[in-house]
This record gives sequence, structure tokens and C-alpha cells, in this order.
Amino acid sequence: MRYLFITAFLIGFIACNTEQAPTPPKQYSIDAFYQNTRIGGGAFSDDESKILVSSDTSGIFNVYEIDIATAEMTARTNSEDESYFAVDYVPGTNDIIYSADKGGDEINHLYLHTEAGETTDLTPAENEKANFGGWSTDNTHMYYASNKRDPRFFDLYKMKIGEWEPTMIYENTDGLNLSDMSDDERYFALEQSITTSENKLFIHDSETGERVEISSDDAPGSYSSSSFSKDGSKYYYITDIGEEFAYLVEYDMATQERNTILKTDWDVMYSYLSENEKYRVSGINEDGKNNLIITNIATGEKVDFPEIEDGDISAVRISDSETKMRLTIATSKGPSNIYVYDMETKDLKKLTNTLNPDINPDDLVSAEVVRYPSFDGLEIPAIYYKPITASPDNKVPALVWVHGGPGGQSRTGYFSLIQYLVNHGYAVLAVNNRGSSGYGKSFYKMDDLNHGDKDLKDCIWGKKWLQEQDYIDSDRIGIIGGSYGGYMVMAALAFAPEEFNVGVNIFGVTNWLRTLKSIPPYWESFRKALYAELGDPTTQDSVRLYEISPLFHASNVTKPLMVLQGANDPRVLQVESDEIVEAVKGNGVPVEYVVFEDEGHGFVKKENEIQGYGQILTFLDKYLKNTVAD
Repeated sequence: MRYLFITAFLIGFIACNTEQAPTPPKQYSIDAFYQNTRIGGGAFSDDESKILVSSDTSGIFNVYEIDIATAEMTARTNSEDESYFAVDYVPGTNDIIYSADKGGDEINHLYLHTEAGETTDLTPAENEKANFGGWSTDNTHMYYASNKRDPRFFDLYKMKIGEWEPTMIYENTDGLNLSDMSDDERYFALEQSITTSENKLFIHDSETGERVEISSDDAPGSYSSSSFSKDGSKYYYITDIGEEFAYLVEYDMATQERNTILKTDWDVMYSYLSENEKYRVSGINEDGKNNLIITNIATGEKVDFPEIEDGDISAVRISDSETKMRLTIATSKGPSNIYVYDMETKDLKKLTNTLNPDINPDDLVSAEVVRYPSFDGLEIPAIYYKPITASPDNKVPALVWVHGGPGGQSRTGYFSLIQYLVNHGYAVLAVNNRGSSGYGKSFYKMDDLNHGDKDLKDCIWGKKWLQEQDYIDSDRIGIIGGSYGGYMVMAALAFAPEEFNVGVNIFGVTNWLRTLKSIPPYWESFRKALYAELGDPTTQDSVRLYEISPLFHASNVTKPLMVLQGANDPRVLQVESDEIVEAVKGNGVPVEYVVFEDEGHGFVKKENEIQGYGQILTFLDKYLKNTVAD
């Protein structure tokens, strides 16, 4: 009896103190993950019964409208070659405006597409890049910015609806960026880039020719335009002067008095007034996730609306009647969906279901915000994805993910490629190394003229943090990233060749001297700011730029490398990837290279994503996990 009692006690104790192994998730193919639908836009029709969106449900982006009452989605365009992105309905009609480039070359034009199905290129000049700027208050004209006069600078034009002939209303001869205009076309907000963290802000009076500086030489920092009030008496801008984080300021046009109207412990990303100024909509970048604040101007009260669990509100638009609000919301387990909130009935309606119905969201993982100390003790924020079955008894390989930029930010929203890799057993730590946005201006400036050094060490210390987790296989950790993140991949393999086991470079810079000399002409207003952060390739800075360019140190690369590139990329030219691939192959190192002839700086066609991202897993399974993917 004593033996039986002890045995029963031990069995019960073990049962109560042994953590049950999690149920392995179903593993999904790359095809399944890219049968998800991406969706964006969301302009209301005149009668507010429909919204206009872009969706890649056909394989590439086309324009659709969604009936709010029924959630039925109807195609307005049927492109099979180029992606079309919704802009807006033409006021008073059911005609639409959409934007498109050719093969990702970023020379986007504006197109009129009538209800009858006829299409007209409204900005047809060769190499003309055009950006939609809204409608006049009487809904008779369309505004847009174009660089057709001078490829370096954007002038402001308007076209009368129905005639569609351009009239220039602001000529940009001094290279300042036009960022806002008052409703009566009198005042223009102009921004002058100094560095990537400092700029000047001016108000130009088109009647008097007077230009007033909003910024101050005594207090340099970041300024960005928010909006003018409808009567032109107030101007709103966002700045970080005197603070770590950006806040919203109201400027009185007559008295030049300033009043801070919104300040938090995080950056105010944007703020604008609804059509009749009933509401102010403000987005806060709160620890890698958007927090939305909507205020009733008359009462000062915040507008409450239902919260989506794990939801990240990436975009919002209030209808002209101010009775409806379109929300674009993603979670870390699912792509963005379109919702419409009725401000009067308080009803929140979901109009889309973008996650492939064959994927059970319980098989995916939620993003977690973590922090770790870097080599000098600086706290580095990161977004972490832990595989469901990772445990000390089932150690998993891991990847350090580096965002684009410089100055970008990894956030908690959904990304199919990351979830695909995690679903197949890879932990992913998306680091926000020093120089990332969203964590204060001091943190943002920490990598200026220091790329490939301390920012790289932040990534290496991210690897060390992963190694400290008892469920990570410390001998199987790779690095992956795109654009600036791709540069960090190559910097890691060239300058710290023993740290990571593999690298995946997605259209990353490898030769800063070439990249900084070959930036697109329409980046001219930003050139000096870019040089101030990275270095001027025409000066003595060229020595340092040479030293931090992985191409010139490719002989150090000893670990397997994969490179993905778009042939039409205007930012990181294909030759960058061609040369690094050839150089690393010369070391006898395994290299896989994927080039898409119809993509630019970022892949938008599903067939290309399926091919390229599917090959990433095959590469990782072979060279990091040491097994060949099915």
C-alpha cells in the first residue's frame, strides 16, 4: 500500500509539473501563404455606398470597388502585366483615378478610367513621375505633382475635371519639397531637407511672394507638414524640437503664435482634419505598432471604436459626410483587412477576409516586442517570432531580420514571408538597430556616418540574444534583410564572417559609391540629406564609403549566400547584385541568385513572390537546417 501510494503521488506530481508539449502546427506551402490577399486604399464613392481599393487577388494589383452594404467586391481594372493602384473616385462621377508604373521602375503615371471602361494616361510625358494631390474644394479640379519640367523637382499642377488639361500653379525652381497647400491655393508649405533627421519648413504666400520660415536655425530638428485649416487661418505641423519624440503644433497664420495640441511618449506620425473639421485623426507610432487617436474638435473628447485584438491600424479615412470611417487593420497573424465604422451607429463592419481560408491562424504566431542590450549596453528593441514547437528538447534554427532604410522600422504587422519561415521552424528576430525610426530622435541619429559598424554590432548582439534562449540551436543562426537590410546581410558576411551561418540578401546595397552617385533624379531634393547621413561619394567620404562597401571586401565571405533582385530597381541597381554574386562565387562559396525581370525595389507579383520566397526556405533548409525542403 505504501509503495502504491508513493507511486501514485509521484505520477501525479510529474503530471502536474511537466509542461505539455505544444501541438505542432500544420505546415503550409509558400503557395498557400501567397494565396493571401493584399489590399490597400479605400476612398469613398460620392454617395458613400462603395469604397475603392487595390488588391492583388488576381495575382497582381488591380483596382476594385467594394459595396459597403454587401461587402461584394467588383473589379474595375483587369491588368495582367502591370500593377494598378487605386487613387480615388472622380467627384460627381463613377470614374476613377489609378496609378501605375512599368515593371516596378517607380515612374508612376496617373490614369483616368471611366465607368464605361475607357482609360486615359493623364500624365503621359516620357519619364514623367506624377503623384496625386487631391481635389479642389469645389470638386472641379484635380491637383497633382509632376517632374516633367525638370526631372529633379516636382511642380504642382491642376486639371479641370472633364477637360484634363494641366495648368501649373506652383513652379519648384529651388528644389524644396511642396508638402501642403491651403484650400484657396494661396499658401504653400515647403520643406527643405538638411539631413535625414533635420529639415527646414516654410510657408510661401503666392499672392505676396513672401516666404516665412516656420523652423528655426536656433532649434534645428525635424519638421513635417500636417495640414491647413479650411479657412487658412491655422497651419498644423509635426516637429521634435526640444523633445525626443515628434508632437503636433498649431500655428496661427496671422499672429504667428504656436500651440502644442498633441504630445505623447511616442512619435505623432501623422495628423489631419476631416472634411468639415469635425474630427482630428492622429496616428501614434507606439513601440512598433500604430495607435489611433480620433478627437471630436468641438468637445475635445476622444472617439471610441471597437478594438481589434492584436490589431495594427495602418491607415484610416473619414468620409466627406463625417459619418463613416474606413480602417485598414492588420494583425501579426493576418494581412490587412478593410473595415468601415459607422460613427453614428457605432457599428464596425469587416468588408474583406484576406487570409487564405486554408490557413488556420492558430498555426501562426503572434509578434512579441522584446529588448536586449547591445555591445555598449544600449537597449535595442526588436519584434520576435518564436515557432510554436520550439523548446529545449526541440531546438530550432533562427534568423536575424534587418529592415530597410536606413531609418526604417520593423513593426508588429503581418508579413507572409516571416510567418512562412516561422511556420517551417525558424525563429525570427526582427531587430530595430540604432538608426531605426520610432524610438526617439537620439536613437535615430546614432548610425549617422557609422553604417556597417555599430548598427551591424546591434545585429550581432541580436544573434547573441537568440543564442541565450534555451530553445535556439546556437550553431544555426542566419541573417536576412532587404534594401538597407540586404546591405547589413552583406556587411555581416564580409566584415564579421564568422558570426552568421548563412545570409539572404534581398536587393541590398553592396557598393555605396555607386548607389549614392546613381540615385534617381527625382531624389535630388533629398540628395544632400542622404549624403549627410551616409557620406558624399564625391568628397573624402569616398574613402569610408569604400571601406564599408561589402563588394570591395567580398573575398572575406565564406558562408552560403542567396541574393534576390528586381531588374528594374531604380534604387539598388541590378549591377550591385550581379557583382557581389560573381565575387562571392569566386571564393568557392555556395551562391544562389534570383533575378526578376519585371520587378523593381520590392516584389509585387504573386508568382514572383512564390518563386523567390519559396527558394529562400529551400536555401535555408539546405545550408542552415541542413535538410532539403520538400
